[in-house]
Parts: sequence; structure tokens; C-alpha cells
Amino acid sequence: MKKLGFIAMTMLAICSLAVPFASARCEKTGKAKTGTAEEQIKALQAETVQADLKANTDFLERYYADDILIIHGVGTGSTRAEEIADLKSGSLKYDSIVVREQKIRIYGNTAVVNTIRAANGVINSKPFSGEWRVTYVWVKLNGNWKLVSRQFTKLSPSV
Repeated sequence: MKKLGFIAMTMLAICSLAVPFASARCEKTGKAKTGTAEEQIKALQAETVQADLKANTDFLERYYADDILIIHGVGTGSTRAEEIADLKSGSLKYDSIVVREQKIRIYGNTAVVNTIRAANGVINSKPFSGEWRVTYVWVKLNGNWKLVSRQFTKLSPSV
């Protein structure tokens, strides 16, 4: 009986050592990070801004849902492929992004994030600058957060 207890304790110790490795492996494969849903989304939002600034299309390919719709401030829409292609080609380039306000709301496996952000850069060789209210909709699919919708609304100069 003592031998059985020793084996059980050994197995428990081995399993507890494996958890950090499994967690790190999950991050590399795009699995949701640890922490509350709000903490995960907050981190993803910060990473999304950095991905935009650095044209990190690897991040966007990992976290944009296949059927994402990105609605721009002028009312036009882009698909995942179009947005990633614009960043890769340099036809869309952000020089700066400053998030002034951010509110995260979690509804089960869905997160809605409302932000106000100032940005400037170049799109199709034309400079842009201004402030936008941006709404992000994240959905947890198969254990991974995916951005399914992103909508920009240009704020008037008086706001």
C-alpha cells in the first residue's frame, strides 16, 4: 500500500511540473492566455495596437477570425486578407496610435471593447490623422480568442 501511495505522489509531482510547459506551449499555438477573460482581452487589445504599429501580420493572422469584417471610418469594409495584405504591402502604415479610453465588457465567450484612439499614418500614399471611436468584438472559439469585428467611427474635431 505504501508503494501505491509513493507512485501516486510521484505521478502528481510529475504532472504539476508539466503544467508550466503546457501553458507555454498553448501560448505559442495561439491558445488563450491565463487570467480572467477581461485580463486576456486587455492584453490582446494592447498586442493589437502593437501589431498595427509594427505591421505584425503574424499576430493578425493568428487572432483575426477568418470571416472578420473591418469597417473603416469612411464606411468601407475590409476582409482579413485585404487588411493583412495592406499592412504587408505598406499601403496601410500607422506612425502612431494612442488609446485614450478603453472599456471592456465580457458576455460569456464574447467580449465587446469600446475605445477612443488617436492615430496617424498613411493609407494608399495619403496621410491620415484623427481620432476614432473603435469597437472590437472578440469571441472565444475552440479555446482561442478571435477578433470577429472591428469598426472605426471618425470623431468630429469638436469631440
